[in-house]
Formats: sequence, structure tokens, C-alpha cells
Amino acid sequence: MLLSKQDFPGNVLVEFEARTVLPSTHDINLMWNTSWDEEKNMRGAAYVAGLQGWWEGKIGLEKSPDYVLNAATPLFDFEPGRSYRIQAGSIDGHCFVCVDGKLLLELTDYDPIDSQLHTKVGFEAYASFIQIRHVRIRSIEWQPLVRSYPVEF
Repeated sequence: MLLSKQDFPGNVLVEFEARTVLPSTHDINLMWNTSWDEEKNMRGAAYVAGLQGWWEGKIGLEKSPDYVLNAATPLFDFEPGRSYRIQAGSIDGHCFVCVDGKLLLELTDYDPIDSQLHTKVGFEAYASFIQIRHVRIRSIEWQPLVRSYPVEF
């Protein structure tokens, strides 16, 4: 596990390129709005996103430390050893993961992590070997967008 020394409070987007290093075939993981629990010597609150994880090759999101909030899907066709451009983050608890410019997963946390208190970002490899490069962390904001369906009949 690798955590930033610098703080990134608020709504953040983590953007980077990553790949598994063969023969490793799984678990490219990142986290944001996180902190380290010195007393327990483990990650505290965090949003965690991963590609090719959850023992079944899923792309997913989960909220630590309780892991009762999670979403995952096996519908991403992951290719071990291939480099991917990954963008993940959240805006006031609305979490998202994009890979190669496509939105693959969203999750709304109705009890969002306090992003002013949990301000680190990081990466981890769960029983895997990964390479990451071109890391950029951005502060992001949003504007409301009115959505509606056009009249169809």
C-alpha cells in the first residue's frame, strides 16, 4: 500500500495509467478520501476502487473500513499486462470509475466520507504486482444538470 504524504481535501479525481506485470493478472487498486489509522496500523475511512479484483475479475468500488457499501461488476473485459488509463474519484459521495475514457461504474454514498478530514490518496496491489505512472490528482466540482427523456409517444 502506498499513501500520499500530501493532502488532497475535498472532491478529488485520481487519474493515472496502470497495468499488471505478468504473470500477475489482477487487482489494480486505488483509494481517495482516505487516512491511515496509526493505532490500528491500517487504512481508515476510504473510497477504494479496483480493476480485476474481488477474486472474480470484477471492477468495483467499496468504502472502508466497514466494507458494507460496495458495488462491483464482472462486465469489464480486462487484459492482463495491458496499460489502462484510469480515472476515479467522487463528488460529495457520488463515486465513479472510468477506464480508457468510458464510465464503467457509479455508486452514491448517502453517508459520504468527510473529505476534509480524510485527505490522502493512494494505491495498493492485493496479492498482485502492478505498475503505475502519470499520476495526476485534481480537485473537482460539479454543476447541476437537468435531465429528461424526450417525448417518445
